[in-house]
Amino acid sequence: RSVYDGEEHGRFMEKLEARIRNHDREIEKMCNFHYQGFVDSITELLKVRGEAQKLKNQVTDTNRKLQSEGKELIIAMEELKQCRLQQRNISATVDKLTLCLPVLEMYSKLREQMKSKRHYPALKTLEHLEHTYLPQVSHYRFCKIMVDNIPKLREEIKEVSMSDLKDFLESIRKHSDKIGETAMKQAQQQRNLDNIVSQHPRISGGKKSKKEVCASSDLEVKNTSPMSEQDSGILDVEDEDEDEEVPGAQDLVDFSPVYRCLHIYSVLGARETFENYYRKQRRKQARLVLQPPSNMHETLDGYRKYFNQIVGFFVVEDHILHTTQGLVNRAYIDELWEMALSKTIAALRTHSSYCSDPSLVLDLKNLIVLFADTLQGYGFPVNQLFDMLLEIQDQYSETLLKKWSGVFRNILDSDNYSPIPVTNEEVYKKIVGQFPFQDAELEKQPFPKKFPFSEFVPKVYNQIKEFIYACLKFSEDLHLSSTEVDDMIRKSTNLLLTRTLSNCLQNVIKRKNVGLTELVQIIINTTHLEKSCKFLEEFITNITNVLPETVHTTKLYGTTTFKDARHAAEEEIYTNLNQKIDQFLQLADYDWMAMEPGSKASDYLVDLIGFLRSTFAVFTHLPGDVDVHSTMSGKVAQTACMSACKHLSTSLMQLLLEAEVRQLTLGALQQFNLDVEECER
Repeated sequence: RSVYDGEEHGRFMEKLEARIRNHDREIEKMCNFHYQGFVDSITELLKVRGEAQKLKNQVTDTNRKLQSEGKELIIAMEELKQCRLQQRNISATVDKLTLCLPVLEMYSKLREQMKSKRHYPALKTLEHLEHTYLPQVSHYRFCKIMVDNIPKLREEIKEVSMSDLKDFLESIRKHSDKIGETAMKQAQQQRNLDNIVSQHPRISGGKKSKKEVCASSDLEVKNTSPMSEQDSGILDVEDEDEDEEVPGAQDLVDFSPVYRCLHIYSVLGARETFENYYRKQRRKQARLVLQPPSNMHETLDGYRKYFNQIVGFFVVEDHILHTTQGLVNRAYIDELWEMALSKTIAALRTHSSYCSDPSLVLDLKNLIVLFADTLQGYGFPVNQLFDMLLEIQDQYSETLLKKWSGVFRNILDSDNYSPIPVTNEEVYKKIVGQFPFQDAELEKQPFPKKFPFSEFVPKVYNQIKEFIYACLKFSEDLHLSSTEVDDMIRKSTNLLLTRTLSNCLQNVIKRKNVGLTELVQIIINTTHLEKSCKFLEEFITNITNVLPETVHTTKLYGTTTFKDARHAAEEEIYTNLNQKIDQFLQLADYDWMAMEPGSKASDYLVDLIGFLRSTFAVFTHLPGDVDVHSTMSGKVAQTACMSACKHLSTSLMQLLLEAEVRQLTLGALQQFNLDVEECER
């Protein structure tokens, strides 16, 4: 800085040049001092260069020879290196394949199981694949594809197994009537067997009843495991002869689709979903089964098919209850049964009310009893069904009464209302066998002879007995006590006597064209029927084994019925006579202004008295038991005579007191007196 500041750089350069020259001189001195050594070193170096050139030539030659000799070795080494590499790759590949092959085999097995619809084993395979094999080879791309496919496969298994279940449910719905029919046949066989055993108790020892055998077999799950390869819903069963053993209801059904589907959903953690779906679908099916066809009441087959479907439904549910753990439970079954019971009873009440044929009602009752016994055998409470049968019993009685009303009408309309003639002993015994009649006087009389009553008496008596038998048939298998049966029969028979038979008799008595002879015969007939009531009492006692002295025993009102009919007939006789008298009196033509009386009684009055004389002759010539019928007819005749006389006297007085008769002569009065004297005579 001082050089530049003082402008002395020229001088400075000079000094610097001088300094350089001094240094050069020192260098030159130093070189001159070491020059010889330098020359020696160069000379030695030149010698070394020659030696070095020789060495180089030797090395080059040796290298050439080495390269020539080592070429084959290098090739061999290269080959060895390649071989070692391949060997290592092969070993690694084998190791990897050892891990991958089981995965592929399992996947192949899974596909095969899916193809052959073995869904439960497929699910197990899928689990092994997912949890055991795939984690070992998870870094491979194909494994990632498999992992991604696993949820889809699970869903596919769920869908397919659900599809199998739907097929099973549809098949069950179609075949439930066949299952029910089989179950009811079993129940019928068991009832027959029980009846045989109760009649011959000695043969029952040591033998298992069919019901017990069926019950034990029903509780066993069918040998079709969840791994079964076939998903058939219902197995076909040929119709068997009655003599052959009926197959068990469970033998008709392959439940494996339900078991498989249940296992699959349980493994997939969706058991609750499955249970809810199954119960919902079965509830829907129950509602369909419980919907009766509109024309069910027309034939017994309509009722039978309806019952078969209901029984089939609950037999399947009962089996599911006992062979699966919680798919259905007792509360669910009881709820379904309560619904079924109420709907069935409502349907039966409605449809049975349309039925007017007592034989169909009786067949229906037997079918309901079999239906109830069948379901009771599976543990379902059926008391309400038997209570409803007591309601149907009232309806049955009504249909019987209607039927017997027609029967009685036909008997009464076809009767000739004349005593039954008998020409020989055989006919006599036949009639006495039909109707409880004993008369020592009649027995002593020679043939031909006549019973006092007409044909309708034994016919009506036998029809009353037939009615009692018909009532008894309905009471069978209703689990009623003999007292209840007796009471039921007596009440129904009372209705038959007091309502049906009484109305029929009253209608005959009130007919326009009924004659006095017929009315008198009706009086005799009803008297005999009245006496037969005690025999009807005995008849009922014999078939029910309930003595009439038992407390609360209903008495027969037959006596009242026949007395009422007899009184009505008597009244009709009196009314008819009075009507005839009125007809004759209409012919009376008195000349109230006549000056002289006639020489004899009026013609109309003579005719009237002639009619009455012939009428009362009917009463005095009645055939039969002298002690009973002549006395009875005599009483009727006396009462009729008194009634006729009273009516005639009243009517004659009315003739005199008519408003139109304003005046009359002594001659007219004398003529009237003649007529009254004729009546008196």
